[in-house]
Amino acid sequence: MAEVRHDPARRLRLASRFYDDRAWRGPIGAYRRAELAFMRWQVSRGLLAAPDARPPGSEWWRSVNEGLLRDAWEADRLMAGRPGRASGPAVTHWAAFLRQPTPQGWYRAHNSSVVAGYLQHRHLAAAELPVERFFMDVALGRVLYAHALVARPRLALGRLRAAGRPLGDPRWRGADLFLSLRNILPVSYPLTGIGIAELLEAENYTGRLIDYGVILPRLQALYAFAAADIEEPRLLDFIQDGVPVYAWTYEDRFAWTTARARAARSVLSWLTS
Repeated sequence: MAEVRHDPARRLRLASRFYDDRAWRGPIGAYRRAELAFMRWQVSRGLLAAPDARPPGSEWWRSVNEGLLRDAWEADRLMAGRPGRASGPAVTHWAAFLRQPTPQGWYRAHNSSVVAGYLQHRHLAAAELPVERFFMDVALGRVLYAHALVARPRLALGRLRAAGRPLGDPRWRGADLFLSLRNILPVSYPLTGIGIAELLEAENYTGRLIDYGVILPRLQALYAFAAADIEEPRLLDFIQDGVPVYAWTYEDRFAWTTARARAARSVLSWLTS
């Protein structure tokens, strides 16, 4: 990890290599697409750029991504017979996934690493611009929802629950809708010269309909499900009365409401209730 820390392209290759075939574990190559979809979005925005790049990357995003890569590779090395014990619960979840690869196991491992990074590096979020902090909460809600599509499809999609597992399976293209974020966030970083109200007004609203019409109405339950599934109760500190509060304040919860596309949101809410 130290060798690739300041090189986004090499980080991406390291993430990809994790999914190559190994003699001591089952084939997991099909799971590569989900993680790389999210990382390519990070690289394209410049989030993982080195601190001395112009402009530099985000220390918060870099740190969370590093933890994810390190956890996965530590589990791989342990599975290969290296001595030692798992350094944390996320590594244990990755090892369980490598022993028996399943979509639910992948999400449990991936999101355990992501949540661990959110917890460990919360202090770094304060250095980011407000609009970036808002989308930290959006990103977390998206990956938790994708996990529920596979593990708790009725919670995620209600009447449409039969579509949950196919839509959320990290091995298939449908999961990109939730994991790449390219359809809801501008490609530049940092997001200077724009406030949250302006950004929400200018965003690709079609891409955010799923947030307003499907994810937000059940977000409190999604966080409760995820906290239990990855065995991390501190995740519940990131949600208050159904409003994400990891890096965005409860007092500014207006950002999670909208008057646009009321009919479309009502239909989505009914179909997935």
